[in-house]
Amino acid sequence: MGKLKIGWASRDVSTTKPVDIPGQFHIRVSTGIIDPITVTALVLESGGDIAVFLSGDFVSIRPYLVTETRDEIAKRLPGFPVEKIVICCTHTHAGASYYKSSSSMSTPDEIPHPGIEIADSNEYRAFLVGKIADAIEEAYNGRAPGGIAYGYGYAVAGHSRRVVYFDDLSKRPGASAEAGVIVAGHAAMYGDTNDPMFSHYEAGADHFINLLYTFDAAGKLTGAVMNVPCPSQNSEGESRLSASFWNEVRELVRAKHGNIHLLSQCAAGGDLAPRLLHYKKAEARRFKLKFGTDNPKNVSELFQRKDIAERIAAAFDEVLAWAGKDIRASVPLKHVVKNVALARRFITDEEYRIELKQSKELAATPFKKDGTPLEKLQHDSRLVACRHRSERIVARYEAQKTKPSLDMELHVIRLGDIAFATNCFEMYMDYMHRIQARSPFEQTFIIQLCGTPTDCGGYLATERGEWGKGYSASLYCNGVSSKGGQELVEKTLEVLKEIHK
Repeated sequence: MGKLKIGWASRDVSTTKPVDIPGQFHIRVSTGIIDPITVTALVLESGGDIAVFLSGDFVSIRPYLVTETRDEIAKRLPGFPVEKIVICCTHTHAGASYYKSSSSMSTPDEIPHPGIEIADSNEYRAFLVGKIADAIEEAYNGRAPGGIAYGYGYAVAGHSRRVVYFDDLSKRPGASAEAGVIVAGHAAMYGDTNDPMFSHYEAGADHFINLLYTFDAAGKLTGAVMNVPCPSQNSEGESRLSASFWNEVRELVRAKHGNIHLLSQCAAGGDLAPRLLHYKKAEARRFKLKFGTDNPKNVSELFQRKDIAERIAAAFDEVLAWAGKDIRASVPLKHVVKNVALARRFITDEEYRIELKQSKELAATPFKKDGTPLEKLQHDSRLVACRHRSERIVARYEAQKTKPSLDMELHVIRLGDIAFATNCFEMYMDYMHRIQARSPFEQTFIIQLCGTPTDCGGYLATERGEWGKGYSASLYCNGVSSKGGQELVEKTLEVLKEIHK
């Protein structure tokens, strides 16, 4: 057991340039900034091992962001174990694009957009990698003796976003389906609950918030990791940059505790979202009486954001009040990085035949000829995204013949009596509970949407999700099957048990 050293750093990575904002099927071009998007680095070192957490206000972490960041750190800090850098995102749908030409959605260089200026995402990625590396380097060089405290509280943020119906939606007249987007079934993401065939939500919700606080050698609070099972995708249709509800969380916590570092982690939330689907009238009344109507920047879902932030900030204070009685300056740290192979979601012969036909039809569909430049951009970028997603199914059908699994970089980190375990997916909540229930640690922080150098990601749906189908639980969204999901559970638990000894 070694003395703990802790380092923090943050950077604002907002830009006023008209960047693409990913997170929808169509391209959105940024028209400004609602609130800052940031990256925050935390370095923990003890007993000869190290863990580096980096969280950013983005919708996803692509493999090349991981490799480019590690390459940059290797140049700046020769000999640094770059494989121990964990990069995750908050899953805001209002972050800037750093993407290369995509094989799953669309990027501006694939679609004519005369009259609309869109900044180069490669230029932004170079800027972003530099800022991330600055933060990691500063945190590493600034590490100093300190202590940690931890605990959990309750903060209602996420709700199930998959609605299940008594009937099969694919059999309804005019059934909703779109090549490259959705395969209808008994479930629908953000489905209409005011429907006589509404049965239930597919999953419950998880109102736990796992918290790790850091202190300097004098016992002063320096920062915290906030691990919440809910993607920060309020305001997800905005054309302005925003950290979603994490902006309001940071404002509230810092107003009370000073300008401390706050690192946001999204726990398993692939089937959860920060919005109610069935109690909308009651919610509208709540917000009107509680917050009024003042919204000078006209931010979508602003009051949902404020409501969630109040609960997270209250949990932060409640847990700190008792967890702060047990500050530990000497804890064992063990960081295991390993590659795990997870069973693919196989494409059937029938699905392949259907997709091959749909892919040809999408390829033959022309770009929009009429309308405004923005209307044409939105239509054409959605079309290209659907083409890509359909083409990927055809390619997966061939690839699965020789490679029945996908590789993922797994990080499992022991920090005293708590642990962290990562995955690259929008992971359905059940998998997190399976890991936490059997983990030997007092608390296990699950971190979804962590970058992996391999081509692995998408939603990780459960068995009941695969049965219900709909967006997030069909061939377009699931590269790994529910069988692969359980393999991830077991392989994560193997490492947790090993490092707990």
